[in-house]
Amino acid sequence: MTIYNLGSINADIVYRVPHLPGAGETLSCASMTRGLGGKGANMSVAAARAAARVVHIGAIGPDGIWAKDRLLEFGVDTQHISVPDTDATGHAIIYVDDAGENSIVIYPGTNRQISTQMIGAALSGADPADTLLIQNETNAQVEAAKLAAERGMKVAYAAAPFDAAAVESVLPFCDFLILNEVEAAQLEHASGLGPDKLPVRDVIVTLGSKGCRWHRSDTGESRAFPAIPVEVVDTTGAGDTFTGYVLAGLDRGMTMEQAIAQATRAAALQVTRLGAADVIPDLKDIQGAAF
Repeated sequence: MTIYNLGSINADIVYRVPHLPGAGETLSCASMTRGLGGKGANMSVAAARAAARVVHIGAIGPDGIWAKDRLLEFGVDTQHISVPDTDATGHAIIYVDDAGENSIVIYPGTNRQISTQMIGAALSGADPADTLLIQNETNAQVEAAKLAAERGMKVAYAAAPFDAAAVESVLPFCDFLILNEVEAAQLEHASGLGPDKLPVRDVIVTLGSKGCRWHRSDTGESRAFPAIPVEVVDTTGAGDTFTGYVLAGLDRGMTMEQAIAQATRAAALQVTRLGAADVIPDLKDIQGAAF
């Protein structure tokens, strides 16, 4: 089985700062690094490192060939990543403070230049056992979800960055929805429906250091899963790592409980590392971690 990920690809430019800057404040940073990021790329790497077959659907500018090569090194199928010359590769400016919290500004670039023809070509080889994963950092989420649903695929949606109208337009095609606590509250305010009432079979609300809660609509089940306490270095990419690992676990035949347990360990290890896609743990790391 395969996870097809319509996802962003960014250059993450990370500045280590003593605290997140306030309005009008100028700070000196302790360090600066550039690495592979974007919610889409992070999730593709996480799922691939969790032993799933992953096909990434996306776009980079001519300045981003290194990012495509990096995804390939992580075991992601990159044949459906286009290289238009009309814009630069997406990038993110990330501030990380001494407590591991972050603040992020994103320039979408070529992430917003993905055609329905590209998506159709990528999904032409998919079958109903496969999964389409989408987020909100690219264009064409609704079109992709419709195409996947028509092929009988499962549609998974990581609803970030949050936009209520975008979420409501995709929900009719969703089998799996994951969002954080703030996004869940925003969606409930917009739709009038709590996570346990949404017309989606599986909904996971991540709660940061408190873990997550899983809601199953067809059985009415709702279950909490605690986080693993660790010393936090950087929270960048933790949610993406969790999502990729959950979907990879389900793709490999795990129960939801097993997939969440594995993903919780992956996210806990991720926040002990500085960076995003480049430091996402693989299964060997997780199995050998002493929590």
